[in-house]
Amino acid sequence: MNIEKQIEYWINSAESDLETARILIENNKPLEGLFFCHLVIEKTIKSHIVKLNKTIPPKSHNLIYLSDLISIEISNHISNFFGILMKYQLSGRYPDYNPYVPEKSKVLEYFETTKEVLEWLKNQL
Repeated sequence: MNIEKQIEYWINSAESDLETARILIENNKPLEGLFFCHLVIEKTIKSHIVKLNKTIPPKSHNLIYLSDLISIEISNHISNFFGILMKYQLSGRYPDYNPYVPEKSKVLEYFETTKEVLEWLKNQL
C-alpha cells in the first residue's frame, strides 16, 4: 500500500466534501450539508490513521472512536464538536432518523468550525 497516496486520497476527498457541504448549505440543504461536514472530518481523521498505522482505516463513521485511534490530543471543544456532527451523519444513512435542524446561523457556525478543524488536522499530518 502506498501510504502517501492513501493520505492524499483521504485529504483530497475531504476537501471536495467541504466544497459540497458549502454548496448544500448555501442552497438551504442544512442536514445534507452537515452530513458532508461530518464526512470532511471523518476522512481527515482517516488520513491520520493511515499515516500512523500504515493500514486502511476501519470502516467506521464514529468520529470519537476514530479520533481515539490517532496520536493527536483532541481538545474538549473539538471532541464536543465531533459529538455534534455525529447527529448529522445518521440522517444521510437512515431515512427514518430526523435530527433537529439548527438555525441557519448555527449551521454556518458548524461549517466554519469544520473548516477550522480540517485545517488543524491537516497541519498535524
